[in-house]
Amino acid sequence: MTATTTDTLNRLAAVLDSRKPANGGDPEKSYVARLLHKGPDAFLKKVAEEAGEAIMAAKDLQHGHGTPQALVGEVADLWFHSMVALAHFGLSPADVVAELARREGLSGLEEKALRKVQAREAGNA
Repeated sequence: MTATTTDTLNRLAAVLDSRKPANGGDPEKSYVARLLHKGPDAFLKKVAEEAGEAIMAAKDLQHGHGTPQALVGEVADLWFHSMVALAHFGLSPADVVAELARREGLSGLEEKALRKVQAREAGNA
């Protein structure tokens, strides 16, 4: 990610954090504050909805009747609502970037196998 990308994500994360009810976010004046006020079911429903819309935009693009901008817009909505979830749970884009950096250089198959082993070990502990 470029510094500009990171800066944009960090600025958005700060705005989302400011909209938390504990930080004075007003559900009457802010969409994010309203989602956070309603609780996880509300914003997680939006994450699922936006994921579906991103999939449909990608399928439309694949079949020649969608646009790249439509896919970008839906992924932006998905990222935004995912960031609302991160904010609610006290996490940030930096946490996601750190996880991606940790995975960098690992084969996807190796990484998935490692997660399975870790889950089994956690279940046996």
